[in-house]
Amino acid sequence: MRLGDMSNSVPAADRTVAETAYRHLRGDLIAGRFKPGARLRMNELQACYGLGLSPLREALLRLASEGFVISEGQRGFSVTPVSLGELKDLTSMRQRIEAMALTDAIANGDADWEAAIMAAYHRLAREPLPTDSRDTEATLGWELKHRAFHDALVAACGSPWLLRLRTQLADHSERYLGARLFDRRPGSAALPPRRRAADEHGALMQAVLAHDTAKALSLMDQHIGRTAQAAGQWLQAPPAPSAPARKRVASHRPRAHATN
Repeated sequence: MRLGDMSNSVPAADRTVAETAYRHLRGDLIAGRFKPGARLRMNELQACYGLGLSPLREALLRLASEGFVISEGQRGFSVTPVSLGELKDLTSMRQRIEAMALTDAIANGDADWEAAIMAAYHRLAREPLPTDSRDTEATLGWELKHRAFHDALVAACGSPWLLRLRTQLADHSERYLGARLFDRRPGSAALPPRRRAADEHGALMQAVLAHDTAKALSLMDQHIGRTAQAAGQWLQAPPAPSAPARKRVASHRPRAHATN
């Protein structure tokens, strides 16, 4: 059997359930619904997602290979911790990769690309600005529109590999925002001023549409840096007092069921 044929030996239904487990877990890890460093107990995950042990293990192994969780052998899995050092590294790499993607997108972009940017900006501008991170649904809804706008800016870069690297870095960076949203330490509920972010997005869009590469790169670099600065301030804040485990936000998505 060739390596490329190995996935064909797994029944399609099992692959679908494993993919469901992976996507749900990955989304919740990025959103901060699991505390960094926390142990992931299989019985709790089964109850949370309505899935069997096999698809959950497969999903967790896949997430471990991506750096979202840590495999501890017989001890199971835990959420990858966050740290100021990693945040600085992520931010530096994001600024470099984002600059490459944005430069190529501005060089390659056409009228359809420009229209998509304007549409994404319009949707972001119309999304209500959350004022308290404890309103997680409103905050995560805004972040989805925010991510879509940034994705639209670089959509014309022309390099699938560059976009994959960018997505990977962005997902790990968003994990810091997610962890902050569900934190209970003093001051963690206060969000950074998003009015300023709205102004930054407008200026960034105008620079990109004008094909002013130098200005667009400068604005993007500052934008990423300010976001990371807010996350860094949170990381250095006093730890939260002891509190009961947080509940996962209710989801309307259907649950898939599988045997162990």
